[in-house]
Amino acid sequence: MKDLHSLLPHSMAATNLNSASIFLLTFALLFMVMGHEASNSGQYPVVVSTWPFLEAVRAAWRVVDNGFSAVDAVVEGCSACEELRCDGTVGPGGSPDENGETTIDALVMDGVTMEVGAVAAMRYIKDGIKAARLVMQYTEHTLLVGEQAAAFAISMGLPGPTNLSSSESMDKWTKWKENHCQPNFWKDVVPVDRCGPYHAKDFLGSSHGTCSKTTLMENIKSRSSHVGRHNHDTISMAVFDKMGNIAVGTSTNGATFKIPGR
Repeated sequence: MKDLHSLLPHSMAATNLNSASIFLLTFALLFMVMGHEASNSGQYPVVVSTWPFLEAVRAAWRVVDNGFSAVDAVVEGCSACEELRCDGTVGPGGSPDENGETTIDALVMDGVTMEVGAVAAMRYIKDGIKAARLVMQYTEHTLLVGEQAAAFAISMGLPGPTNLSSSESMDKWTKWKENHCQPNFWKDVVPVDRCGPYHAKDFLGSSHGTCSKTTLMENIKSRSSHVGRHNHDTISMAVFDKMGNIAVGTSTNGATFKIPGR
């Protein structure tokens, strides 16, 4: 098994991991792996992932080394991370939103057909990457979301509905509520120092279109002060199979205390 972790930046997930950033993350990983393989042609299979999620990499490797497709391996690797709840940012039981609920986002892309399947803000279903593959295989859509994504996954045979929260996630959420819902992902709203409901600030008389360097740095600091590996990141995986075909995928339960629906 090739260890390509040295090729990856320390973190490859953005704080606000939405559908667009999932695509950017996936294609960035794809580009890096393909660039490496251009100078090491013929050396397949290859499995690479963000973070040292070794059990997920091993699960993917077992599949691809036995001759299965890159898509099969990506799904197996990300599924292993979902089951292990890697870092609390993958699978059920982690990263509660503002309502205390855990939801799942996942994406898979087949480099042979260029087909993509994804789910976002999916409730009640723990198998995110498998649901994403079902979207890719059995629909002409790219993305299904929310309860409709869950209904689709159940209709296609995945187990559910399931409570995706855990005692750990609910304890984290309770402590956050006791801290007046701070920090959170709202901006330019009131109230600023306690839980919502939130309302847009009245900007009457404020100076639009101007932003001093000091204000900009203060905004950046306020948005990044609560960002860390254990509250926003995820697994992204790329696999070359023995035929040299590539597939990529990612799975996450999102940012901790995100606004529901994000």
